[in-house]
Amino acid sequence: MKRLQLETWTELQAPAAKVFNFVSDQTNAPRWQSGIDEIRRITPGPVGVGTEHELVRRFAGMRVVARNRFIEYDAGRFVAFEIPSGKMTGVASYLVKPIGPDTCRLVSTVDFKVAGLARYAVPLLTGIFKRADKKALATLKALMEHS
Repeated sequence: MKRLQLETWTELQAPAAKVFNFVSDQTNAPRWQSGIDEIRRITPGPVGVGTEHELVRRFAGMRVVARNRFIEYDAGRFVAFEIPSGKMTGVASYLVKPIGPDTCRLVSTVDFKVAGLARYAVPLLTGIFKRADKKALATLKALMEHS
């Protein structure tokens, strides 16, 4: 098993609360992350630790159905979620740091374990993730700064 680790960030001309509310509502993910065809929340109640989603994603030419579960949630600031099963398992997170009243930094991290034959492609997968993250953050920036 090999690890795929990545941290990316962007500064946004938008209030931290607005950005956090948008990225922590994972049903918004198809609006800013290419490759996610659909995502739906599968747990009732308020969003927080234990909230689960099911998603359908296209990745490296494959259609992947996965689940994730929030494992940390600090409203307005930080959310971490795990993907507990599949060829890639691990944790991803979003940290939103206010810089000013209408400016913030979003830090996105990924720490996945890659199993099976895909473990031999970790350098290629890392490049794919980096490009996808860069594009996603640019799309998010446009959405947050022009709405």
